[in-house]
Amino acid sequence: MSHVEDAASLAVTWWKSSASGAQGDCVEFGVVNGEIVAVRDSKASRGPALLFGRSAVRGLVAGLKDGTLS
Repeated sequence: MSHVEDAASLAVTWWKSSASGAQGDCVEFGVVNGEIVAVRDSKASRGPALLFGRSAVRGLVAGLKDGTLS
């Protein structure tokens, strides 16, 4: 995992879950390239973003879906 200080500097299209809260309290994801996924706070578009490998994100999503992570 690594990070960038200004998420707006990444050339990505950001998206958030359709299950995001109405208050805008969510995270957004963007694919940086075929193997790197950026994650940022939707309320801080110029704040930092964490960068993860796709396999790490797949594992996170799978763990949330199957209940092993909560």
